[in-house]
Amino acid sequence: MSTLTGTRHLARLILRRDRLLLPLWVLVLAVLPMSYAASFFELFPTAAERAAYTEGTARNPSIIALLGPVYGDTVGALTAQRSGFLLVIVGLFSLLTVIRHTRTEEEAGRRELLGGSVLGRYAGLTAALLVTYAADLLLGLLTAAGLHATGLSATGSYAYGLAAALTGMVFATLGGLAAQLTETAGGARGIGIAGVGAAFGLRLVGDTAGNDWPSWLSPLGWAARVRPYEGERWWVLLLPLVATVLLAALAYPVSVRRDLGAGVLPPRLGPATAGGALSGPFGLAWRLHRGQILWWSVGFGLLGLILGGAAEAAGRSVEGNAQLEQIMARIGGASGLADAYLGATLSLAGLAATGYGIQAALRMRAEESAGRAEPVLATGTRRSTWLLSHVVFALLGPVVVLAVTGLATGLTYGLSVGDVPRQVGRMLGAGLAQAPAAWVLAGLAVLLHGLLPRLASAAWAVLAVCVLLGQLGAVLELGQWLLDLSPFTHTPQVLRPTWTPTPLYLLTALAAALVAAGLLTFRRRDFPVT
Repeated sequence: MSTLTGTRHLARLILRRDRLLLPLWVLVLAVLPMSYAASFFELFPTAAERAAYTEGTARNPSIIALLGPVYGDTVGALTAQRSGFLLVIVGLFSLLTVIRHTRTEEEAGRRELLGGSVLGRYAGLTAALLVTYAADLLLGLLTAAGLHATGLSATGSYAYGLAAALTGMVFATLGGLAAQLTETAGGARGIGIAGVGAAFGLRLVGDTAGNDWPSWLSPLGWAARVRPYEGERWWVLLLPLVATVLLAALAYPVSVRRDLGAGVLPPRLGPATAGGALSGPFGLAWRLHRGQILWWSVGFGLLGLILGGAAEAAGRSVEGNAQLEQIMARIGGASGLADAYLGATLSLAGLAATGYGIQAALRMRAEESAGRAEPVLATGTRRSTWLLSHVVFALLGPVVVLAVTGLATGLTYGLSVGDVPRQVGRMLGAGLAQAPAAWVLAGLAVLLHGLLPRLASAAWAVLAVCVLLGQLGAVLELGQWLLDLSPFTHTPQVLRPTWTPTPLYLLTALAAALVAAGLLTFRRRDFPVT
């Protein structure tokens, strides 16, 4: 029997299980760069306007820290920089996809069942990597075709698309290695996300410190140094290829030398007796969610510091561009272009924070599928109490994350304009205003868990649709009725001089109704549904 026997069948199984999620994240991440290019063509039609924007914003240290360097003032160069942070998301999705179909399967016991059949030693890891590699390559191809369709050069478009695909492949292979190191999927995700964070940190330090050698140690730095649209350096693409091969060379031998269900790193033993906080479902839920809340808050706090630091420069960069001033005022309010920029970026933070709410709500589904919820409910714990213990964090988590983002944004923006107390309060309010829309999608995840548990992950698809509507609605001139399907369309821009809180009340009521419906259906359905 070959070491790869069964790889094709496992790959088909992965594609079947991810038939909704995989195409959605590929489509979303492929379309966003195209929307950025279309926006730059519309907002900065002349070379002089692009040059002013580049000097005022694109070369701002805070923008470079977040997005990466810019190598010119053409639409292609600006688009490549604006899409820089998307590479982080590509890396995360690739990494998490591989872990989902390797370590998560092993932890749930399904890998052991498959291993009892005719299955090669390398089949599981190879199938997960091949499917993810194919998704990354498709993403790169669609991205390049979309950028070229907007009017950018084919050479630069395919250079960027290939750089994005290879970046995803590096982190996918890192996920395959991380899956061998620990015996839990959570531990593997922690190691993998730490690797993405380290790559981002190296790129940030190298791009902002004046000495770019740390960026040459980061896959995210390699992608930027391909320099799409500005004298492409194709040889740089060899670096992610070599890194992928080296990581695979580490992952494959380890995958067959360790025991099934075990990891290379020994598990950390907990205390012999549980603390008082674990005597109830809410204490257990806090234990399960606290790490995610902490790291999401840290990440969004750093993001807020960067966004606030770039706000004043963003406002100055478009002075004199009447068309852009009009558009930005409509997006973020008439009180100033800096407020428009901050309002738009905090809206994007709200979309991202919704991801935490959905993830926390779906933790219930993971606990049920893994068989850990049933022992809890075998005690005197009611179904409603157990569900609400997780719902609390699905609703509270986005609030904490958005509050931290708003506070950090207000701090750095307030320091730049010399008005810290007022700006901290304003940005805190603008951040928290995004929470009701996030609650709606978290509530939808709760309802799906109660009504159609096998389709609970479809909440991610709804979030992807909301992202597409928000980012491409104006570009594609979609009807307002279609845009209104997204709860984020109804979030008021509280940085405007006048705004009404009514939409926030309505969104909160809708979220409460969804949670109540999820609670009712969960109490009545069979348990567990695996």
